[in-house]
Amino acid sequence: MQRTIHFVLLDDFADWEAASLAPALRGGVLPGRPGSHAVAYLTPGGRPVRSIGGLTVTPDGPLEAPLPAHCAGLVLVGGMGWQRPEAEAVEPLVREARRRGLTVGAICNACSFLAARGLLNDVRHTGNTVEQLRAWGSERYTGHELFEERQAVADGGFVTANGSATLEFTRACLLAFGADTPEAIEASYRFNKEGFYKA
Repeated sequence: MQRTIHFVLLDDFADWEAASLAPALRGGVLPGRPGSHAVAYLTPGGRPVRSIGGLTVTPDGPLEAPLPAHCAGLVLVGGMGWQRPEAEAVEPLVREARRRGLTVGAICNACSFLAARGLLNDVRHTGNTVEQLRAWGSERYTGHELFEERQAVADGGFVTANGSATLEFTRACLLAFGADTPEAIEASYRFNKEGFYKA
């Protein structure tokens, strides 16, 4: 079975935060390049979820189940649901992924969720702001000295990004997942950032 990156979606997820990454994994980072991974979507209870923009997604499975053997990485898509009770089931998935040596990507409020569980205390990371991570994490977040004011940071098996860093998050995840050569991934980033015609 093809290696699969599993995306976690909660209700009120941020549509744009996986919109570049998932197609690049499944369809190739540039036209004519092969896809590197299958993608699958996990939600609370395996139920459909609705995005901030009103997109309804029918998932591939529940996030409460163990990650399958063919899972090659985990991506936590940000949004407004990360402080709700249904998010609690995500922590065991993250810990399982890291035990297996799999990269975990998190963007926007998903970074704050990780901080609130002490999962970013020993890795360089970013997020929306260090103040938000401290507010969500309280005494469990002790990694503030490792916070970097950057769009995306990859370290220690985690890729973190703030909510304005969709393309930087995509680039960092593609590199971490080994989706293509660094040169092709950088070319994809530049094309999506600058378009056909540079400003």
